[in-house]
Amino acid sequence: QVQLVESGGGLVQPGGSLRLSCAASGSIFSINIMAWYRQAPGKERELVASIFSGGSTNYGDSVKGRFTISRDNAKKTVYLQMNSLKPEDTAVYYCNIHAPFSYWGQGTQVTVSS
Repeated sequence: QVQLVESGGGLVQPGGSLRLSCAASGSIFSINIMAWYRQAPGKERELVASIFSGGSTNYGDSVKGRFTISRDNAKKTVYLQMNSLKPEDTAVYYCNIHAPFSYWGQGTQVTVSS
């Protein structure tokens, strides 16, 4: 059984920073894709960023230049560094991995407000 544990969410003022972490555990041989999604109230879940096992990355247009995704394969952990946060970044952020099946974390709330 695979488990994903997210941490790092919280309340931050506009312009501030947060770092999310997601650690995978369980019956995992290798992880191909690790990603972060988010879902704001009344909106569909959207891709924030993804990173492949080789290190290549993709970002949603709204976060390019502000967010950075990274991974530690030895620790089976993916990170999301979020800088210059805006109120519109407020959402529940979900970790997702393909190993090779798709697994989701429970979500962590990020609130950007003054």
